[in-house]
Amino acid sequence: MTVQRPIRTAIALILLGALVAVCAGAGFWQLRRAAERTALAQAIEAGRQAPPITLNTAQADGEDWHNGQVTGTWLHDLTVLLDNRNLKGKPGLWVATPLQLRDDPHHAVLVLRGWVARPIAGTPLPELTPPAGEQTVRGTMLHHVPRIFDLGSLTGNHASDLPGKLPTPDAIPPRVQNLPLGDLATATGLSFLPVILEMAPVANSPLIQEWPGPSLNASRNYGYAIQWFSFAAIAAIAALVLIWRLRTRRTTPSTPNEDLKS
Repeated sequence: MTVQRPIRTAIALILLGALVAVCAGAGFWQLRRAAERTALAQAIEAGRQAPPITLNTAQADGEDWHNGQVTGTWLHDLTVLLDNRNLKGKPGLWVATPLQLRDDPHHAVLVLRGWVARPIAGTPLPELTPPAGEQTVRGTMLHHVPRIFDLGSLTGNHASDLPGKLPTPDAIPPRVQNLPLGDLATATGLSFLPVILEMAPVANSPLIQEWPGPSLNASRNYGYAIQWFSFAAIAAIAALVLIWRLRTRRTTPSTPNEDLKS
């Protein structure tokens, strides 16, 4: 019986040590997430303050969150609708249309033109045809269309995949969950610039140009980090108490009665 107590104490110390390591690791991870969000917030603010970059075949790229502008002609027959894009709790669609570059008709930039409410079954979409003729479009640059979770990737149901060729014979814009630029280039035969534009607000537009940005609330991560470090401190204190008790038992001579109780 006297051997079991040190074994139990050793096991408890190992478990407490592991708990300290796990909780401290989670706390440091939250601190890294907070630093990433702070850096991202600074990058977004710097991009908003920077002068717009004029995109063309000579200047085909730019940094995320920077202002960009491009001049060209809308290719409305290649419009794609991005489904399940909610705005303020309302279900809706994003309208994505390529803009053919003025300086090179074989190149285009994909523009997210805005949000429209999802129509009730049997109700047609509002008129989505963009203005004709040469247009200059301004917006925020990103390197991919913001993604959402696609249940079809788990179930194998690819009903929302982009058609193999655009435009479709019925001229109805396809609906997809996500829109990789490579898939759109294959379907349309166009070469796309490596950036897209989230279109800036346009007056009298049937679409709403409000784009969800990434979560930038670093204070929440700091709060979680404090919680995790608190858990680690509690586990560390418990381990120290166990060590102190173990040392006390070893230095205190036991009486015959205490040996019998053990």
